[in-house]
Amino acid sequence: MSGYENDFSKYAPKEIVHRLRLVWNSIHSQLGKENKKYIFGHVAKGARAKEFEAAISWLNDAGLIHKVNLITKPVIPLKSYVEMDAFKLYFTDIGLLLAFAEIDKSIILEKNSILTEFKGALTEQYVLQQLHCLGHKNLHYWQSDSRKAEVDFLIQSSNEIIPIEVKAEENLQAKSLKLYVEKYKPNICIRTSMSAFREDSWLTNVPLYAILSVDS
Repeated sequence: MSGYENDFSKYAPKEIVHRLRLVWNSIHSQLGKENKKYIFGHVAKGARAKEFEAAISWLNDAGLIHKVNLITKPVIPLKSYVEMDAFKLYFTDIGLLLAFAEIDKSIILEKNSILTEFKGALTEQYVLQQLHCLGHKNLHYWQSDSRKAEVDFLIQSSNEIIPIEVKAEENLQAKSLKLYVEKYKPNICIRTSMSAFREDSWLTNVPLYAILSVDS
């Protein structure tokens, strides 16, 4: 973590180094919230988007973070329906997220009940990395107009837009995903969770360990 921060001053433009550090050190806390949308006011008091755009772009271009934009309409091509001002930021690696949050490995391995909302952040980070391994470099997410329903990731695979809802437990409910399906009627619909493979009439549950099979 210190090595990354030290490199900011070596390689980034001097005028954005301070903002790079502010963004870098705020990612884990923003992911830990129920609403994971990146909020500039949580980076620094009175912060505005314009002040931090260059810092976020630099971190993203350097491959240190992943930026997942909200889309207004889940149709091909997804890039044409990106809402530029609404996005989530993830680290490039789940190890960084664990390190920033100071979470001991025993908490994860022993299924400790201490983690609540943050368990969801860790699971989303893991799924994002797996989807990147499949070649999905430009991930998006969807929210309903009321902002009460959210699908964690949308991927464009061949001629399909595939919604993916991420669950950290064996939770078989998928209320947001169901609302999405009722509205847009996708041919393929994925929920990934701690539950086993399961085919329903309108979705497929894929175990978290097998998320790399989502394209097959």
